[in-house]
Parts: sequence; C-alpha cells; structure tokens
Amino acid sequence: MSLSPSPALTEHLTRLSDAVRRTIARRRPWFELIDVSAFSRPDSLSGAVARTRKNLSYFRVNYLTILALVLAASLLSHPLSLFALVSLIAAWLVLYLLRPADQPVVLFNRTFSDLETLWSLIALTIFVVFLTDIGSLLISSVLIGIGIVCLHGAFRDPEDLFLDDQDLAGSGMFSIVYGGSAPSTAAPAVVSHV
Repeated sequence: MSLSPSPALTEHLTRLSDAVRRTIARRRPWFELIDVSAFSRPDSLSGAVARTRKNLSYFRVNYLTILALVLAASLLSHPLSLFALVSLIAAWLVLYLLRPADQPVVLFNRTFSDLETLWSLIALTIFVVFLTDIGSLLISSVLIGIGIVCLHGAFRDPEDLFLDDQDLAGSGMFSIVYGGSAPSTAAPAVVSHV
C-alpha cells in the first residue's frame, strides 16, 4: 500500500488551499470592523436589515472568521464532544473518502462493500450528532455566532464602506468564499464512456 497521495487527492487539496488563500485575501482590516465611531443605532428594522446586508457583503470573511472562532471556542470548552467529532471525521476520511476504491474495508475478518461502509458511517454520524450533545453544541454555537454577526451588522453604519457593485450583487451559497463572483477556474468537464 502506497502512502503517497493520489493525483486526484493532490488536485483537490491544491484547489482547497487556493480557495482558502483567495478567501483570506478578501479579509477586511479588523480595526475597520471594530471602529467604535462607526456604530450607531439603526432608525428602523428595515434600516437594520439593510445595514446587515451591506456589512455582510463587506465583512464576509471577517464574519466567517468570527463564526469559526465561536465554534472553536465552544468545541474546546467541551473536549469530549471535540474528540467525538474529530473521531467521526477521521472515520469518514479513513474508511470512505481517502480509501482507494479497489480496497474494500475489512474489519474483524469481514469484508464490507462500499454501500455497507457508507450506510454504517451514516448511522454512526446520526448517532454521534443527534443522540449526543454534539448536535446541540454545534447548533447553539453557530446560532450564537450568527447572533454576534447580525448584531454587529445592524449597529455598524456602513456609510463609510466602499462597496463595489459586484460585492452587492453577490449572493448564493458560495458567495462567502468567492466574494459574490464566480470562481476563477471553471470546474473540469466530466468525461464518460458510453
């Protein structure tokens, strides 16, 4: 068994690191985020929502960092939950995602098919996330992070921020990573044989 990563894995890791670098490059200065002179009470609920949308567009990477820090602090304050979550992720990586397709999983002298491995990991994930305190811990820490971001977004006046039209137009699931624009490299075409 070779310990060197496959070319496909290397390509995926390269794409991931490029995406992380592009995302971090879009981070705004932290002093601009916490500038006390820019805070004021919004006039109305619609004004607070408009401020939040503009601030989310401008500070998206900073807000993602805040969410990650809240989640990390929550997990570090519950080491057993952190251990269970890391173990679950390791099981998925070793038993399913990084395992060569031609090598079946063999445990206790029994060979498991890919489908059996997948369903076992799904059942383990459901058990670990929903039947332990990890699910509630993750949900509560994400909600706390979202609350912090929304409060900051509503009370920080975005009038002094320079927003491109492209930044305002950005929305969608991956807008936080790509900054509202399409990724710079197109996904490779899938080749199939008929």
